[in-house]
Parts: sequence; structure tokens; C-alpha cells
Amino acid sequence: MPQTAAASAPVDRRHPRRSPRIHRAWFVAAVAFVTIIGAAGFASLPGLLIEPLHAEFAWSRATIGFAVSVNLALYGLTAPFAAALMDRFGIRRVVALALLVIASGSLATVWMTAPWQLVLFWGVLVGLGSGSMALAFAATVTGRWFTARRGLVTGILTAAGASGQLVFLPLLAWLVDHHGWRPATVTVSLSALAVAPFAWLLMRDHPADVGLAPYGGTYAQKPAPVPGAARRALRVLLDAARTGPFWLLAGTFAICGASTSGLVKTHFVPAAHDHGMPVTAAAGLLAVVGVFDVIGTVASGWLTDRFDSRRLLAVYYALRGVSLLFLPMLLAPSVRPPLLFFIVFYGLDWVATVPPTIALCREHYGDDGAIVFGWVLASHQIGAAGVAFLGGLTRDLTGSYDTVWYASGALCAMAALMAMTIRRR
Repeated sequence: MPQTAAASAPVDRRHPRRSPRIHRAWFVAAVAFVTIIGAAGFASLPGLLIEPLHAEFAWSRATIGFAVSVNLALYGLTAPFAAALMDRFGIRRVVALALLVIASGSLATVWMTAPWQLVLFWGVLVGLGSGSMALAFAATVTGRWFTARRGLVTGILTAAGASGQLVFLPLLAWLVDHHGWRPATVTVSLSALAVAPFAWLLMRDHPADVGLAPYGGTYAQKPAPVPGAARRALRVLLDAARTGPFWLLAGTFAICGASTSGLVKTHFVPAAHDHGMPVTAAAGLLAVVGVFDVIGTVASGWLTDRFDSRRLLAVYYALRGVSLLFLPMLLAPSVRPPLLFFIVFYGLDWVATVPPTIALCREHYGDDGAIVFGWVLASHQIGAAGVAFLGGLTRDLTGSYDTVWYASGALCAMAALMAMTIRRR
């Protein structure tokens, strides 16, 4: 009987429990990893939709690119508010609602007949939902549950998006090629719905909820909910905007978005198709990017724990710029070794910039670092949105993507220089 009573007694949240052999923080990180993978289908689909929608509805590539740009811009602009909402309402509620919004927006595109519906469903709804599942989610989980190994965990959670791309892209490309684009959008919707209960039931908002200290840290009471999420997000922006590091981080990350999500993720498949490469082969190459992105991002997180984040960013952007300058010469009807080398090299650098950027936000802005990173991520997505539209427009006007590849390579060189001018704190 004494054992039964002790077992049924409520947990005392005022004092920490002894940490288990495997800290609960790693379990929470694993849940976050699976949740991000399940929601990653939305990021794999835009590049596969351009040609089918152009063929079925005769919409221009610029029109389709505009809808993608709205999605990317809202993805970024929602992120800082999502980070503040997680402080106000908890991670579980925000993430579960975001997954439902992604699922509804993706599913609604099945019945669209006009471009404005593509902008509303895929641009606005999926953009808002995915913005709440943005990298600010990874930054919030890492900041709350980890004191040690933050760079490594940030790299792992960032790589989850690439893992999702690896899982979904070949499947979605096959569905688009054999059954049309509608079954692919339904698949994205169902995957988001599948992980919503998983996140709701297994995610925990704070270590104090289970009576633990953060991994590698000391126990602290769970902070009270922060009211006025939108007001706080704007206040943090105004405070950060008065500092030089914020603008340098925002500028470099805008170029990061322009040269990855806006350019390669959106336009690589149609650009390769222009050179005679089958869509499934081009999508398979992007999936390989996802494989090496996992390796590169986790390695970048490990390096961020040990080396100057500014120097890492400078190296990453410089190498990315060089690789993009060579890409127009490598595209061909078939996959050849030089193109495979580009895919591996570029994949290692795909989002390796994220761990050092988050580390610099945390270094300069402390407890507001996750929200500041949300605003920096907004600049990333604005850069991506601009190139998603301009890339399609350039293709419509010139019949080629070559100009966009060269311009992005030059921008990456500029980002490398900007990273080195960020002051150390």
C-alpha cells in the first residue's frame, strides 16, 4: 500500500527530479524531428507543380511563381509571431494548429480553378501554417530543453526538413508523373494530419513540466505565459533593428533563402527539364541534396559548438556561390558525374548556415534570440520569395534560367563578406 500511494502521488513541480539515464530532452528533440519531417511535404512540392499547372491551366510560370513567393514570404513573416505564440500558448498548441492549417490549405488546392485560389490556398494558408512550423520551432525547442549541445541539436532539427524532402520528393515526383498533381497535394495534406496528434500527445513545452532541468543546465521553474505575443514580437524587432548585427544577419540570411528555397528548391526541376532531363530524375537529384544536407547540417551544428560562427558562415556562402556559378554548364538530358558532384557539394551546404545563424542570434540577443531568429528567418523567406517570382519571370522573358544562377552566385559572395563584418560579442 505505501508503494501504491507513492506511485499515485502528484509530481512536485517545485523541485527537480533526478535526470534519467537518457535525458527527456532527447525524447522531445526526437518528437520535434518526426513532426518536422511529417510537415516537410509542403516544401517538396512547389518545384513539381510549375510544369503541371502550366500545362493544365495555361498559367504563366511567373503567376505560379507568385503564389510560391506568397507562401515563402508568409512562411518567414509568421515565424517571429509563432515563436512569441509558443511562449504564450505553448509549443504543442501552436504546432498542432499549424499542421491542421497546412493540411487544409494543401487539400483545398485539389478543387481550384483560378490563379487567385492557388495564391489563397497554397500561398496564404500553407504559408501561414508552415511559418508556424518554421525553424523558430527548432530554435524554441533547443533553447528550452538544451543548455549543452545546442549547436548539434539545432543542426539535427534543421536537417529534419531535409529528411522530409528526402522522404517525400521521390514519391511526390512519381505521383505527379504517373497520376497528376492532385494526388501529390493530397499526400502532403495527409502527412501533416498524421503527425498532428503525434505532436499533441508526445511534445512537452518545458523541462519543468516533467520536473527536470534542461540537458546540461540547472533546474528552473517554468516561466509564466507571456501575454501580448504580437506586441512582444514587434518590440523585439524594434530593439534588434537598432543594432548592426541584426541587419547583417538578416541580409546574409535573405541571400541564403534566395539561393536555396527560392532558386534551387523552386526552379531546379523545371530548369533541368528545360535541358531534357525527366522530372523524376531531377526530383531524385533534389532528394540526394536532402541526404547530404542532413550530413552537412549536423556537421555544421557540431562545428558551431567549437568554432567562430562568423567564419563558418563566410565559408559556407563562398562555397555555395562558387557551386552555383558552375551549375548552368552542368545541366544536361542525363545525370552525369560533374552534376552529381555539384549535388553532393551543394547538399552539404544547403542549410548549413542555420546553426551558426541561430548561435549568433542567441549570442547577441539572449532570451529574445529565438524571436530575433524568427525575424531573421523572415528575411530569408523574403529573399526566397523574390527569387521564386523573378526566376519564373526570367524564364518567361528569356527562355532560360542561366541569368538567375549567375546572379545568385554573386549574391553569395556578397553574403560571405557581410558575415565576416559581424562583430563578436
